[in-house]
Amino acid sequence: MIAAEAVARLRAGEPPRGFFFDFDGVLAPIRDDPDASAPEPRLLDALYRLATLTRRVSVVSARPVSFLSRHIAPDRHVTLFGLYGLERRDVNGDPATDADALAWEPQVRRLVERARTELPPGVRVEDKRLSLALHYREAPYLRSAVEQWAGQAVAGTGLQLIDGRMVVELRPPGHDKGSVIEEQVHDLSSAWYFGDDVSDLQAFRALDQRAARDPAFERVRVAVANPESGQPLRAAADLVVETQEELLQVLEAVAGELNRLGREA
Repeated sequence: MIAAEAVARLRAGEPPRGFFFDFDGVLAPIRDDPDASAPEPRLLDALYRLATLTRRVSVVSARPVSFLSRHIAPDRHVTLFGLYGLERRDVNGDPATDADALAWEPQVRRLVERARTELPPGVRVEDKRLSLALHYREAPYLRSAVEQWAGQAVAGTGLQLIDGRMVVELRPPGHDKGSVIEEQVHDLSSAWYFGDDVSDLQAFRALDQRAARDPAFERVRVAVANPESGQPLRAAADLVVETQEELLQVLEAVAGELNRLGREA
């Protein structure tokens, strides 16, 4: 049973511990309209409970912090990292944006306007202020057109392309999920990361690199099943969760064991 295996993994690590989560595809199901995405209420409750029991709980997402803040309350001790770490909201509720990333905003704005006029109507253009996401979930046959347009649009700009679940994102360089995790786990003895997509491999690698430097560091890489682009993550994971119901069971089992062990300092 995967919940029992998760508890065994928890016991193998020492405090202080950290738990890190992607948002879409992990805490929230994927939607055709990304703005309609919302976390499953029971998973959110489990996240909040976990945050009362362990050193650090964070959400690391491609979404802007403004979007994440609609769903994750500022008084629940959960740190938010938006736009792959370009934005942040600490547990005290204060938001911050990477100063270097702000210089890219005019260029991203121009690309948003171009995308809205040049791409076919079946492509959903998501303006994230500092990045641009092009969703073709509602028109999968437009994938090659989206990828070609995006490749030409970023040529010579310095912007990066990131592929995801039926989406291509154009974003500034500097931060990714791996750099966020590297920063966040430096003072931990154990860390878990829950992801579903290829961009989460960066977080897995950051955990691997931390473990390579310190063999006593215990990392748990959890893949939430994704039939569209999740095979590489699945192959690299320590645990594979097939459904959100299974994920809930894992989090409840881990929280129950942490409660038994006592609140971490």
